[in-house]
Amino acid sequence: MKTFTVYGLFRTQDCQLNLSDSGLTYVHAVNATGKSTLLRLMYSILTGDEPAVRNIPFDRADLTFSDGTNLVVENEEDVFRIMVIRNEVPTSITVEELVDMFDAVYMSPDRSAVRKMDGRLVPALEAYANELHDEIIYAKEHKDLIEVVCEDDGDMTDEEIIFWSKDLKAKLDFIDDAGFGVGMPSGIRFPPTRYDLVDERETYIKLARSIEEYVKRNYLLAESLIVYMDIINGLLNDKHIYIKDNSHLGVELDSGTSLSLSYLSSGERQIMIMFYRLLFHAVPGSIVLLDEPEVSLHVSWQQKLSGIFLDICRLRDLQIIAATHSPQVIHDRWDLATEMRVDFA
Repeated sequence: MKTFTVYGLFRTQDCQLNLSDSGLTYVHAVNATGKSTLLRLMYSILTGDEPAVRNIPFDRADLTFSDGTNLVVENEEDVFRIMVIRNEVPTSITVEELVDMFDAVYMSPDRSAVRKMDGRLVPALEAYANELHDEIIYAKEHKDLIEVVCEDDGDMTDEEIIFWSKDLKAKLDFIDDAGFGVGMPSGIRFPPTRYDLVDERETYIKLARSIEEYVKRNYLLAESLIVYMDIINGLLNDKHIYIKDNSHLGVELDSGTSLSLSYLSSGERQIMIMFYRLLFHAVPGSIVLLDEPEVSLHVSWQQKLSGIFLDICRLRDLQIIAATHSPQVIHDRWDLATEMRVDFA
């Protein structure tokens, strides 16, 4: 996204955000100018949440994208219309069509609790730890290879098969490092050599197809888990997180004493929640709207956020738009900061 412009916000003002092309944008402005409202509105539009959009008083919102596409939402008193404009040609779309266009994640300043399906509020970190446990258990219980059929396999050269297999083996090793490796067939070497392909070419192609399917199912989880551990353990002092033998997330002091997640400080819980959502909830290519990333964080952690955010943007092709009051979060990256422009009627 390049710009987000809202006309007639609260029926009194026009607002515009010009977004960085680096993947990360910090939005700053004085209090009560509507930063949080703008993020919530953007999220509601991107996810096609019509009731939430209609609940915010505004006349029109324009979202422009780097490919030249414009998304326009008109929200006057008796009119609600969504249009996509490509090559200066407007096309009306439905809310259902809008839902399928974007992936978006919103994190409010109050992210320490989440609401369950039954309406109960529970601590967010414990909920996410349980969610991670279930994903790891599922991956471990579904480690068998699935046969995949592809009719054009015969066109591959030996060199292409070997290169492809080596790439898959490297990804399998990475997944194994995360703690849930594949159940490989016994008595067969992978990746194959040129000599292996002389008599077992078809066997190796079928095996590689099955491994490719397994990698597609599990690589993102493995990558998320390893990167998450690296980020959190790089920030924590005198303790570290790890995955226990029972696949639960654990915390241990450097002295060897185990801790419950509930004994972590508010700042420690915040970084674990924030980066969990970035890595496990934001699918590649998502737009992430993050309100006040500085909540409960010491200045030293605030100053490290930009580098970590940018690394995650590059890794997952994310666009992070973060509203902040803290100059320490922006720190030395004012090139990534934009002031929300407000024009009052």
